[in-house]
Amino acid sequence: MNKTAKRIVGTTITLTMLVGIGYTLNNPISPIKPVEAATSESAKYNGKAPKYIFMFIGDGMSFPQIQVAQYYKGVEKNGVIDPKKGNYPNPVNLSFMDFPVAGTVTTYDSTSVCPDSASTATSLSTGKKTLSSVINMDETKTKSYETITEKLKKQLGYKIGIVTSVNIDHATPGAYYAHVPARSNYYDMGVQLVNSNFDYFAGGKFLSDDSKEVKEQGKLPISKLAEKNGFKIADTQEEIKSLKSADNKVIAICPENEIEKESGAIKYDLDRTGNEFTLADYTKKGIELLDNDKGFFMMVEGGKIDWAGHANDAASSINDTEALSDAVQEAINFYDKHPKETLILVTGDHETGGLTIGFAGTNYDTYLQNLSNQKISYTAFDRYVAKYRENKTSFDDAMKDVEANFGLKRAGSSGESTKGGMVLTSEEEARIKAAYEKSMIQKEDRKLDENEYVMYGSYEPFTVTLTHILNNKSGVSYSSYSHTGLPVAMMAKGAGQELFSGYYDNTNVFDKLKEITKVK
Repeated sequence: MNKTAKRIVGTTITLTMLVGIGYTLNNPISPIKPVEAATSESAKYNGKAPKYIFMFIGDGMSFPQIQVAQYYKGVEKNGVIDPKKGNYPNPVNLSFMDFPVAGTVTTYDSTSVCPDSASTATSLSTGKKTLSSVINMDETKTKSYETITEKLKKQLGYKIGIVTSVNIDHATPGAYYAHVPARSNYYDMGVQLVNSNFDYFAGGKFLSDDSKEVKEQGKLPISKLAEKNGFKIADTQEEIKSLKSADNKVIAICPENEIEKESGAIKYDLDRTGNEFTLADYTKKGIELLDNDKGFFMMVEGGKIDWAGHANDAASSINDTEALSDAVQEAINFYDKHPKETLILVTGDHETGGLTIGFAGTNYDTYLQNLSNQKISYTAFDRYVAKYRENKTSFDDAMKDVEANFGLKRAGSSGESTKGGMVLTSEEEARIKAAYEKSMIQKEDRKLDENEYVMYGSYEPFTVTLTHILNNKSGVSYSSYSHTGLPVAMMAKGAGQELFSGYYDNTNVFDKLKEITKVK
């Protein structure tokens, strides 16, 4: 580890300790208080305010998610395994890793050094710390904070776009238009979206569509309220493609045949089967609709990087990180036409899963191309498991699907079981079989002890064991099913980019945007 890396790690550990001490010793029931983080650059900006601002947020994306995606791209393009030495890829940069300015951003909130998306997105959008689960309100849940999007809309007349690969009323997109005491207040968030007067929303279906307010209280679905308030709703590819800049106030909802049926979100990129719309497509359409003489601000979230991290699904995480990179490329294409008027920021809200490049069982070696054997996400394979349970499928028959979808071969098959080989060891197959037996029990009848929770979390035991073993055979691993306290990256390109270098807190991102745009 070089001196710079040691200094960053040391600073992170020190900050974590100081924040923790303030919480436990000074007042054990008080929230964590913000610690002002100094930047290496002046906070003053004397240049011209950017007319076009892109804010890309990889939910759950920190340095490990970025780096493993780049190494994997290098493996796909150049990698060759040496059975004796392991795998040494030539990393291929994601689109935003060529940006001229890089920074490091801390993410703790008023509750924890391992924060949630509501509070971290609140810090990014308002410059304020708050409790986990709270969106754009203070710790008492009585005071609202004005967002950067609201300021830009009111004071400068910018058009505003909010794009996500998950549900439009999820926590991160919600932090750019809503103010609620709990992120689960989906219907209230939807009403605030309708009343925001913002210009472009795109993503998965509204979570409130299936809420009690709609089903039991007879309230209008948010999409109907939006139409009454002047929004144009587009929920087929044909309708979305036909949207024009003259269409004021638009909501583009992922078409029904393209969503992930369990969540209503856009499919994992790994599960795309053809011409389904991607995050890049929604970003490109947003640029078309928002482009105007006054300017625009567009927040684009790669939300399923986080979901894959929670499930410890490295292959899905990598593919969705690449999908975010593709969306950033659309902004870069726009920047190339307006280089003096555009600012592009790419960051994360927090890290998810404790992803590590390296595993005890592979020592100093990695075999990342093994991950290419995974053909579908954990969510898609969970559907297989549900059918196994329903049909009382034998373990032997289930393992045929395992080989087809994960490339893992039964113990005793021809080939290598270690050093990059895809043959299971006897111990690995025993773990998979035990997990399969647990998955064959109806979910409501399962009783996981403490050790089993560490092994499976809240996920399907069979599926998560398969991703764990494939990850480990590839030389990567996870430490958690939750968020972690790692700082995240900040990449910047364009007008005002110099303000985003250094080591600082996520609240300072708002401060810097406020300084650059001169809003009050």
